Amino acid sequence: MHPGFAKVHELAKTGRLDEALDLLHELADDDEPESLITLGNFYWQGGPVEQDPVRGRALFERAAAAGHPLAQAFHTNLLASGVFGTRDWPAALARLAVEARSNPERAQMLAALQSMNIDEDGGPRTMPRYESLCDELEVRIYRGLFSSDECRLVRAIAEPRYMRSVIHDAQGNEVPHPLRSSDGAPLHWLIEDPAIHALNRRLAAASNTLYDQAEPLLVLRYKPGQQYHRHFDALAGLDNQRIKTALVYLNEDYSGGETEFSRLGLKIKGRSGDVLVFANTDSSGQPHPLAEHAGLPVTSGTKYLGSRWIREHRHLP
Repeated sequence: MHPGFAKVHELAKTGRLDEALDLLHELADDDEPESLITLGNFYWQGGPVEQDPVRGRALFERAAAAGHPLAQAFHTNLLASGVFGTRDWPAALARLAVEARSNPERAQMLAALQSMNIDEDGGPRTMPRYESLCDELEVRIYRGLFSSDECRLVRAIAEPRYMRSVIHDAQGNEVPHPLRSSDGAPLHWLIEDPAIHALNRRLAAASNTLYDQAEPLLVLRYKPGQQYHRHFDALAGLDNQRIKTALVYLNEDYSGGETEFSRLGLKIKGRSGDVLVFANTDSSGQPHPLAEHAGLPVTSGTKYLGSRWIREHRHLP
């Protein structure tokens, strides 16, 4: 650890936070890699400094140039998506190829990309036909839209990141989610690598929407007894409504866990790689009463499901 960065830790541990932050800025001005990525995270998330993700991204880029491996991955990922700055897909691919030479995880992502039939922007060149499951509500399924290797890749990236499903009560305390008992792993923008980005563009094509309309992919893990009670993905009063949902079934070696639309009499258990797309709103943009659905309890094995909520307008910053 750089001696100056060690001093930052010591100052923070003794409660001298202002001095620690001043020293952190000084070290970042001198392009010390650990200080750059630490300060980048502060600005990206907010906390000890006022949140400024654009400045955070710029600090990640400087940390990457200074040789910090994690910052290099962050910079590549953000170039691929264009979140809070410029999008440069060819540059992201070139950087990923370099990173893959020394990093097995990045090599796996590069191999996944190279097996995809994607265009010069990272989107799918072709899409398979879908099966319509309902007349009263748009509910469609694409069989095998993700390959088995792609499903394993998504699960591998999510694996170390699962957190229990919670909400915050009126006092700000974390309490168990009242509807969802699964664990969740959000593949947020910093870790949305180019391969996941290309898969998200495939989900956009499947839902006839744009990539920038959707929230980050959330991977849900349901163990025996866990479920998602009946609910609506559209939220009343939301300015930029969740008009559609795309669900990716990432495995099939479990029992129970069907996706049920009780008001439609529809129960679906997708196979690995299947993608279910359904509408959440009616023609006026209000939550559609027939879109109420549930993830039924898993009775054996573990269910893995990717969920991408799609907004009416651009959601990407």
